[in-house]
Amino acid sequence: MSSIVSGTPQDAEMTAIPPTAEPATRTAAAAAERMRRHRQRRRDGLRCLVIELRETEIDALIRNGLLAAENRHDYDSVLSALYAFLDRALGELGDA
Repeated sequence: MSSIVSGTPQDAEMTAIPPTAEPATRTAAAAAERMRRHRQRRRDGLRCLVIELRETEIDALIRNGLLAAENRHDYDSVLSALYAFLDRALGELGDA
């Protein structure tokens, strides 16, 4: 205890916790994976977008039979229903 109270620089060095490279490594790996996926989407002609849906829009997906009501809070189900809606709507545009 006396070494902590004395406050000498040597004591401070001994009690310091050495930094670890683990967080930076995980961050770098995650960034590399995001970039890999971005490049693959670009090669595939895709774009990644974040959109917000209103509850009324989710209701419309349900009314149109694209989404089961019990799945309205399931991310993957809503995503699939939205893709089906876009395929339907944009397919009609392509036919015109």
